[in-house]
Amino acid sequence: MTMPSAEPAEPGPASPPDRYPLYSPEFAADPHAGYRRMRDTHGPLVPVDLAPGVPATLVIGYYQARRILNDPLHFPADPRVWEKSVPASCPVRPMMEWRPNALRSGGAEHARYRGANTAAIDQVDQHALRALVERVADEAIDQFRALGEADLLTQYSFPIAFRVLSALLGCPDEIGRRIADGMARIFDATDAAEGNRILAQAVGDLVTLRREHPGDDITSRLVGHPARLTDEEMGHQLVTLYGAGIEPLTNLISNTVLKILTDEDFSADLHAGLSTVRDALDTVLYTDPPMANYCISYPPYPIDVDGVLLPAHQPVVISMAAANNDPALTDGVPGTRLAGNRAHLAWSVGPHTCPARSHAYLIAETAVTHLLDALPETDLGRPAAELTWRPGPFHRALESLPVTFPPHA
Repeated sequence: MTMPSAEPAEPGPASPPDRYPLYSPEFAADPHAGYRRMRDTHGPLVPVDLAPGVPATLVIGYYQARRILNDPLHFPADPRVWEKSVPASCPVRPMMEWRPNALRSGGAEHARYRGANTAAIDQVDQHALRALVERVADEAIDQFRALGEADLLTQYSFPIAFRVLSALLGCPDEIGRRIADGMARIFDATDAAEGNRILAQAVGDLVTLRREHPGDDITSRLVGHPARLTDEEMGHQLVTLYGAGIEPLTNLISNTVLKILTDEDFSADLHAGLSTVRDALDTVLYTDPPMANYCISYPPYPIDVDGVLLPAHQPVVISMAAANNDPALTDGVPGTRLAGNRAHLAWSVGPHTCPARSHAYLIAETAVTHLLDALPETDLGRPAAELTWRPGPFHRALESLPVTFPPHA
């Protein structure tokens, strides 16, 4: 007698990966789908890889992120023990390694570095800064307004971030171009060691120039600050300022323009006066902040956070993008709106909060407003689904932002 064959078993659910690779093109293409999968399988603390063989814990819960950011005693930013186990060739090391600056220090040294930076930044004249951005924006638009098309990322957002920051820091274009090249290589984590070398040489040249020829700029004010920063310390302050300035600011401007061009409801509210460009910026800082995953700390011993034991001296990375969109913030609260709400983590919180937040807002808001006023009939040059996002564990960055508009003489 022939027995009936058994029915094939239904395939079970796929096992979650041991670690989610944040460096993959697939993650860059749709990070929010990745964050949802992480939340479903791991909750607010997720094992990830920042690069092949570089493990970390990604914090995607809003309340857990705030707890960690406000606790520098248990979550210090000093990576020197971690570095001992990481080769110099590691592609993400230049974004994470120890530097004598406010971002990678604590206690008295943090206060010394942050005090010097804050004093130098706070002396920037906001009215003069707005006029500078408007002038640079006009000059950028004049280069393509007669063509009827442009790549706003390379022809508008980047020139504004680059030229404005270079002016604020008293940096000549030749040195600034080398700094921008080094920063881009580091953010992409593709040629980071060479980017680090280019960057170190360029900021060293800028420090030498401003020690010999001081001016009314941030670099010169850092040189003259009572903290008496050494050349090495000066260079690392400038690395931090450029790192926080060129790439993130370029991407904030571009991502905000993309939001306005692709979200019809938001665009209608903007044109009807129901929302503002500042609201658009904050919406992007919630949903697609240019620094999506960063604010790294290194616990000095194993620490339990909500039942998850974080290993000693291993990176704990805050996902501003995922934490901002934590369902715990909005579940059960009907009609929650992001516009005008600035409780996001895009500028960080705690002792390492961005000291140039107001300046970044002003630059980005002026740049976007000026573009909309100059070219009000701008449309996206290709479907949004066909735009490419640059891979990398830390940033949310387009490769290009093509647009079209009626040519203007």
